[in-house]
Amino acid sequence: MTILCVRFQLPPTHEAALPGLLGLLEDFTPVVQALPPDAALADLRGAERYFGRDAVELASVIRVRALAHHGVDCSIGAGPGPMLARVALGEARPGVTCAVPEDAVTEFLADKPVAALPGVGAATARTLCEYGLDTLGLVAAAPLSTLQRLIGAKAGRELREKASGIDRGRVVPDGVSRSLATERPFTRDELDPDRHRRALLSAAEELGARLRALDKVCRTLTLTVRYADRSSTTRSRTLKEPTAHSAALTRAAYGMYEALGLQRARVRALALRAEGLDPAEQASYQLTFDPLDEKARRIEEVADRARAKFGPHAVMPGTLAA
Repeated sequence: MTILCVRFQLPPTHEAALPGLLGLLEDFTPVVQALPPDAALADLRGAERYFGRDAVELASVIRVRALAHHGVDCSIGAGPGPMLARVALGEARPGVTCAVPEDAVTEFLADKPVAALPGVGAATARTLCEYGLDTLGLVAAAPLSTLQRLIGAKAGRELREKASGIDRGRVVPDGVSRSLATERPFTRDELDPDRHRRALLSAAEELGARLRALDKVCRTLTLTVRYADRSSTTRSRTLKEPTAHSAALTRAAYGMYEALGLQRARVRALALRAEGLDPAEQASYQLTFDPLDEKARRIEEVADRARAKFGPHAVMPGTLAA
């Protein structure tokens, strides 16, 4: 096992700590790939030779340092490749590293559900399960032509390779993805669409305030809806123009939510992520002569000054947009 997939136990609003945690991994290897908001891949091939320890032993050291220096626990999966390490992470828990044995990869994968593979979405998993291919072992044993008829030529070939334990991925060093996220959990599974919308309004206003405080704008907004049965739905929307305007973010969030067509869905939490962040001074804007829009932006400026002076709760969520 030479690849680690590490998930730090970070609250959604504390992802600003991720760069420091990536620095902890870079003390062991320069080949670190961020998986925001709270995870990373690390290639430890050089570190194993340098420190004279295998990846599982180094994972224990990483966990201790994360706790000692950052007060953050972590779950760690280890495997011969990035895909296998990510599958192992799905079974890991804080304090214990889940490792995929190099000589027993197919056995490790055989009884896993198809959705355990990174990149296999709900629609693909549902299609495969309808034809009885609900585990990776069954997918690996299925004729390639059958998989290609079900999900396409390229996707079918790649799925069969992964289900057979062939991991062609590699760790690509990068910085933290340019994104910000916030989540609104409910105290009980929530059925009321009005409460869903109020939670989205609050989350969009928080993201807008955080973007403006950083002098950033975002190009994409992603909505994740988590349900009572622990399943989730994710939708993304590219904005008409890069923005940090809370009203624009709220409109996009509402649009994605309404497009889901949820009817009496028991929602456990709603999360918004602003992605593709760029400096605000580099963004171009469509000129508008709408007095209501200009008024809303002036109100935002006043609210931002109040937050800067009196704290983040100086302006109640939901008072800037409707």
